[in-house]
Amino acid sequence: MDYSLYPRNDILCIDMRSFYASVEAVKLGLDPMKTLLAVIGDISRPGSIVLAASPALKEKHGISNVSRFFELPNDPAIHIVQANMADYLHVSIQITKLLNHFAPKEAIHQYSVDEVWVTVNGLEKLFGTRQEIAILIRDAILNEHRITSAIGIGDNKFLAKVVMDLHAKKIESGIAECKYEDVAEKLWPFSVEKIWGIGSRMKRNLHRLGITTLGQIAQFPLDQLKKHFGVMGEQLYWHAWGIDLSPIFGDFTKTTQESFGHGISLLRDYTKEELLICLLDLCEEVCRRARTAQKVGKTIHLGIGYSTETGGGGFSRSTSLYTPTNITMEMHQVCIRLFNTFYDGHSKIRRVYVTLTNLSDDQDTQLDLFEERSKQKDIGYVMDTIRDRFGATAILRASSYTDAGITLDRSKKIGGHWA
Repeated sequence: MDYSLYPRNDILCIDMRSFYASVEAVKLGLDPMKTLLAVIGDISRPGSIVLAASPALKEKHGISNVSRFFELPNDPAIHIVQANMADYLHVSIQITKLLNHFAPKEAIHQYSVDEVWVTVNGLEKLFGTRQEIAILIRDAILNEHRITSAIGIGDNKFLAKVVMDLHAKKIESGIAECKYEDVAEKLWPFSVEKIWGIGSRMKRNLHRLGITTLGQIAQFPLDQLKKHFGVMGEQLYWHAWGIDLSPIFGDFTKTTQESFGHGISLLRDYTKEELLICLLDLCEEVCRRARTAQKVGKTIHLGIGYSTETGGGGFSRSTSLYTPTNITMEMHQVCIRLFNTFYDGHSKIRRVYVTLTNLSDDQDTQLDLFEERSKQKDIGYVMDTIRDRFGATAILRASSYTDAGITLDRSKKIGGHWA
């Protein structure tokens, strides 16, 4: 591969180690790397997931971020804490502000609450080489927030991210580098499932072709990868050679909204009657977001997941309307029809999501003068205004106050977890 044809940038990918657990340990005045600590999504539920485990807890007891609360060993040294998403977001924002001391805003790309890319091109005279900048940032985060970080350094975002995942997290310094010329040595030997962007389904598909490592992807004919996987096959090929042309500067938050969706994994099994109430709350949130964006949608999608207690499974179906909508009750009625058509009649429900897609601008929609749609739309916008001013629970439908309603409970959470 002739790498002289491709741009070389100075990119850092920074990951806060066991972020939620580290924040909680610091709050308790403990060492995040040595303390046995588990962050629980909901400590009132034994089946709740362990959102984060400290490095020491992972090493001593093998607890991971997919373990359940009841699986924690009876060890009095383990600190069990309730997740506090607002605290994690606050610390994440503070760390991002710290990064602004080293790079301008447009050079910082927040990937998640605990992971961020920073482009440090042209900062040599201020802070030194990209390796020296990585050391400065690592030490600054540790000194100001007592949180340990891992940093990958690469010629592009992909290389920085993958070398961070595969190498930086495993060494004492927490910093690893991968240039184009290092790809074959540092990345090719790893199994495909360890590579960022390759999930379990793609892993199975690659295994069917006899591909198990990143190096084998690089040596596989490009036309055959495109034949099997389309544009994703082409991306796999170029990533396997360490090539990534995604933008490194700019406002990375601007995206084109293609749909509005909302879903939930229920805390218990729901009956059909309870599900219809839950559906109304979900439709309310989806239509509120659509109205806020001044959008309407023509296609409504409903997904239902059955409880494993009644055999699992479920269905996912959609239908398109003649007139696009962002009216809650219209969307709710469509979801009810889809549910009644495809529900098996006996299974308990554990997961549900609704989506409004095939979007267009609200002002482009002509209302039917022989219906009450204009009043319904006005009611929706008035309710939105009240909620914007006085809070998400300032005005609710009566069904939201029942045991099957989900809005009140979720209003106390961020990202589905306690704030």
